[in-house]
Amino acid sequence: MITKENILASAKKTIISESESIAKLTDYLDENFSNATQSIYNSKGRLVVTGIGKSAIIAQKMVATFNSTGTPSLFLHASEAIHGDLGMVQKEDIIICISKSGNSPEIKILTPLLKRFGNTLIAITGNMTSFLAKGSDFVLNTTVDSEACPNNLAPTNSTTAQLVMGDALAVCLMEMRDFKPEDFAVYHPGGALGKKLLLRVKDMLEHTLKPMVSPETPIKKVIFEISEKRLGVTAVVEDNTVIGIITDGDIRRMLNDRDSFADLTAKDIMTKNPKLISSTAMVVEALNILEDFSITQLVVVDNGEYKGVLHLHDILKEGIV
Repeated sequence: MITKENILASAKKTIISESESIAKLTDYLDENFSNATQSIYNSKGRLVVTGIGKSAIIAQKMVATFNSTGTPSLFLHASEAIHGDLGMVQKEDIIICISKSGNSPEIKILTPLLKRFGNTLIAITGNMTSFLAKGSDFVLNTTVDSEACPNNLAPTNSTTAQLVMGDALAVCLMEMRDFKPEDFAVYHPGGALGKKLLLRVKDMLEHTLKPMVSPETPIKKVIFEISEKRLGVTAVVEDNTVIGIITDGDIRRMLNDRDSFADLTAKDIMTKNPKLISSTAMVVEALNILEDFSITQLVVVDNGEYKGVLHLHDILKEGIV
């Protein structure tokens, strides 16, 4: 009978088995790895990653990681390569071929073809005496004692080891290139990280919504301005300089404190010295100010000129938080 305990025990066994296989990879790292990494770094071409079966899926993930971290890469399916796709490989490209056995029929056909134009070939394999290993310039050892599969058949530990070896290559290359978060964001402009690192305040300003009153504006008109612009705030501007702000909270407090406001103007209830930010500042910087001071709006000013208001809700809509 299968119980919850049996399921959990099996899952833990799998995770432990794979983690132990990964840990052993550190013992296999040698000059092959460092020389292969240096070759990729110095290459004037692209990095082509190929494999077949489950290894092909790992190859696709590696390509995605390399491309997003500054190493231009292409995926080449091993079986398609021998039916025309080999034409994508250029003279200066470096090739990584992934295969657990290194002896599958497709790999045996492909290995000499990959070498015929003098391209550097890097093998990621679990068989150091295989046809692939012997035909490669550098061999990255991903040997595993067994698979986590109870029948020792389904690629589990072996594909995880391949994936980790690819990640190790990518991280080393990132460090060699001094690849920074800003660089990563360039390749991920649509993601939350990209927006955090690329989006500036000016990109989010709605210039048609620029609430503004003078110090002498009657409170009734102040309320109309706040309501019309729908930002919950208006700047108080004198001689093109922001001298204060009035929020809907200020209006509520005024109504609580007074029975009549007919004689009041903007300058009577405004908050002086509001928090300011420039339009060229990063949105993440604006978010930090909003959080630090527990406020929801920032007045945007460039060289003393009022540009508009940035609201917390606009930042939240962008999915930055």
